[in-house]
Amino acid sequence: MRKQQAERLGDIIYQFLREEGLETPYNEFRLIESWPEVMGQGIANYTADLQIRNRVLYVRLRSSVIRAELMAARRNLVYKLNNYIGAQVIDNIVFQ
Repeated sequence: MRKQQAERLGDIIYQFLREEGLETPYNEFRLIESWPEVMGQGIANYTADLQIRNRVLYVRLRSSVIRAELMAARRNLVYKLNNYIGAQVIDNIVFQ
């Protein structure tokens, strides 16, 4: 009996997603789902909606004070979110 080289299931799934052109939508989904964890539950409670279009994250917030604070830290947040996912998913954030 011949031994086959073992591969991790996660690597196989990731390779399939890449080959089928699903890597970008999957990473966008992961970024949106990670928002409460990366930003904290306090900010997530004031978040009404998240969408990604053309590498821009659109965030609808219920608080103008939080919106102003996040706008000041926008560049750092883009880096933090992309770093958490491990891929360049977004280039900018628009707070609404």
